[in-house]
Amino acid sequence: MDTMESTLDNTTLSTISLLEARLLRLENLLYGHTVQQPKVPAIRSMQELEHRFGILLQRMRVYAELLKLYKSQPTLFRPPPPSEPPSELPLDALRAIVLAAASSYPATASALTAISDTPVPDPADTATLATLLPRMKGIEATQLAQAAEIAELRARSEAVVRRWYERDVMAYSSFIAGVESRVERAERTVRRVERARNEV
Repeated sequence: MDTMESTLDNTTLSTISLLEARLLRLENLLYGHTVQQPKVPAIRSMQELEHRFGILLQRMRVYAELLKLYKSQPTLFRPPPPSEPPSELPLDALRAIVLAAASSYPATASALTAISDTPVPDPADTATLATLLPRMKGIEATQLAQAAEIAELRARSEAVVRRWYERDVMAYSSFIAGVESRVERAERTVRRVERARNEV
């Protein structure tokens, strides 16, 4: 009898310890820290665990919904072994599903065979690529610096062309326009003088 009670106590303490470890893991995932609780009697420890689990369910509604789903549909979380067909479907429906997917089995087997036949790359090549990584980063930095320099040269060239156009080309155009207007005035004057001579 004492041995049985001792075994029951050990099982209870082990269960509480496992539950507490899982709860501490959950709190660590959610809050980023855990507080190690001091050793207390089993009943009090169970009450504290239930209280902390209740707080966790209140704060995280998803867990409460999952617990409700687990209580109402426990088979969802414990699927039957693969050798047993699903009990929810009749045999005709299972046969139709298998026959509908039968054509994809050879293709899947062929793809899996091709994957298993694909050789694994040589680790030496991977190591060589890893050693080249610093050089590649250096080349990338050089390319970025060259791109920045090219952009600066393009901006400076554009400024030079604009200045040449505004200062030289436009000034020359203004000069030509002025010469043409003077030539036109001179031509009008010459025509007027010739007309006056002809009238005399």
